[in-house]
Amino acid sequence: MSNNDIQTQIEQERQAARDACDTSGANSKECAAAWDAVEELQAEASHKKNQPQKTSFETYCDNNPDAAECRVYDD
Repeated sequence: MSNNDIQTQIEQERQAARDACDTSGANSKECAAAWDAVEELQAEASHKKNQPQKTSFETYCDNNPDAAECRVYDD
């Protein structure tokens, strides 16, 4: 899932949380659960930012594991 997809989903979940709180009340279980879903998505987005990006070579080796350049030899 790309960063833009996560941001879009966060916005959708925020709106759903606002709607749930308006409908059920700010202290309801539904409201709390909806905001928990938003927090989980925000945490996922944060973790994705912290992951190192793969180099072009790593991507190449992922797609071509049998290529000579990608072979790993044990000593």
